[in-house]
Amino acid sequence: MEKLKILVVDDESRMRKLVRDFLVRNNYDVIEAENGAKAVDIFFEQKDIALILLDVMMPQMDGWQVCREIREYSKVPIIMLTAKSDEKDELQGFQLGVDEYIVKPFSPKILVARVEAVLRRTSAAAAGNPILSAGRIKVDKAAHMVTIDDQSVDLSYKEFELLAYFMENAGIALSREVILNNVWNYDYFGDARTIDTHVKKLRSKLGKQGDYIKTIWGMGYKFEVNDEILN
Repeated sequence: MEKLKILVVDDESRMRKLVRDFLVRNNYDVIEAENGAKAVDIFFEQKDIALILLDVMMPQMDGWQVCREIREYSKVPIIMLTAKSDEKDELQGFQLGVDEYIVKPFSPKILVARVEAVLRRTSAAAAGNPILSAGRIKVDKAAHMVTIDDQSVDLSYKEFELLAYFMENAGIALSREVILNNVWNYDYFGDARTIDTHVKKLRSKLGKQGDYIKTIWGMGYKFEVNDEILN
C-alpha cells in the first residue's frame, strides 16, 4: 500500500525532525518546509499531499496566510500547530477551514493519533455520495463545485462545506452548536456570529435558492426546498 504523504511546515528544524520521525515511524511519507512561502510552492508542485501540519508563527508567510491560499483551491486536511491556546486564534483558524488544532508542547503520540483521526474523518466523508441535489442546486463534493441550473456558483471553502452539510441534513432543524461542531469541527462557545455571517453570505450567493435555508429562531437553521422557489 502506498504511503500517505504529509507536509510538515515549521520554521524550527528541531520541531520538524521530531514530527517527521514519529510520522515516518508510523508509515507516513513526510515532506518538510521551513516557511510558509515554501510550503505553498511545495503543495502546488506535488498534487498528492494527504494532510498538512502547519505552524502558525513563521517568517515570510505565516500559517494563516498559507491556509488562506491553499483553501482557495483545495480542501486538503490542515492541522494547525500553535504555541498558544487562544480562543480567538482558534476561531480564526476554523473560520479559515482548519480541521484540527494542536497546542505546543504536545505529545508526539497524540499528534499521530490526531493525524490518523483527521485522515479517517476526511476519507469517510469523501467516500459518501459525491453528488448532492436539492431543487435547482447541485453540489459536486469530489470536484468542489456548486451549480444552480447548470450555472456555476462561486463559494468560499467554508460556504461550500456549510451548504453541503445543510443539503446532507435537509429537513432537519440544526442548532448552531451542531453546525459549528460538524462544519467547523469545533465545540460551541456561545458565539453564533461565525455561522450567521456565513449563512448570510451563502444565501446571497444562492439568490432565490437562498430561501431554502430557513432560520429557526432561537435555535439555528433548516434546509428545505419549497415548491414555489422551483418555479
